Amino acid sequence: MSNFQWTCPYCDRDQMVTDSNHHYHFSKLYFGKTDDGDVGISCSAVRCLNETCNEATLVVQYTKAHYRSNCGDWVENEPLQRWRLRPESASIVQPEYIPSPLREDYYESCLIRDKSPKAAATLARRCLQGMIRDFCGISKSRLIDEIKELEKRIEDGKAPKGVEPETLEAIDAVRNIGNIGAHMERDIDLIVDVDPGEAQALIELIEMLFQEWYVARHKREQRLANVKLIAAEKKAVLEAAKLQKTPKEIDHIAGQGEP
Repeated sequence: MSNFQWTCPYCDRDQMVTDSNHHYHFSKLYFGKTDDGDVGISCSAVRCLNETCNEATLVVQYTKAHYRSNCGDWVENEPLQRWRLRPESASIVQPEYIPSPLREDYYESCLIRDKSPKAAATLARRCLQGMIRDFCGISKSRLIDEIKELEKRIEDGKAPKGVEPETLEAIDAVRNIGNIGAHMERDIDLIVDVDPGEAQALIELIEMLFQEWYVARHKREQRLANVKLIAAEKKAVLEAAKLQKTPKEIDHIAGQGEP
């Protein structure tokens, strides 16, 4: 097996997968030819190398089987059906400073995307509305009205930091996909017809807004806090030097962030 780059779905850590943490097996099913021809089952498992994670990812596929004469054995061919067993969905782990109801709607939407795209899209639309209400402070009876208000605030320069015109363009792009545009006009708790591709578009929009709104704001706050801390420490050191304080006194002053 050749090595390959991989991102753990549990801890989101990038890493190189090798034989030491990857297992693959394919078995031909010897029960005669099906409508799809010769078939088999493949199993692929990866163990995360991050010591604080160490989780196992497991995927099983029902595939067509091909007999390779040069090695005298059956090998996996075209996949027919796929099951993600661990973890159950392709959701991205979101930081805890994102409100819990938003994360829960996102995770559940990812979990049921393939089994029930209609319900997945409904949860994603509710998550989108929740973000607009929480992050942007806009609350109206319909999601479409909240989006229009957000558009107005962006044009007036009154939108929160991180909410850019490109954000609205992405929301509009999703609204213009198939049925979603009409669904934005309805109650976000109403389950409506949506195909898996439309549900995925909504999920990807949610993931983008999590990054551009919540994660970006958190990083900005951390950077500002670090700058203020450094400034306070430098000021304390300078003031202490003027007063000829002892090193122990300087450390205490710097820790308090006051001269």
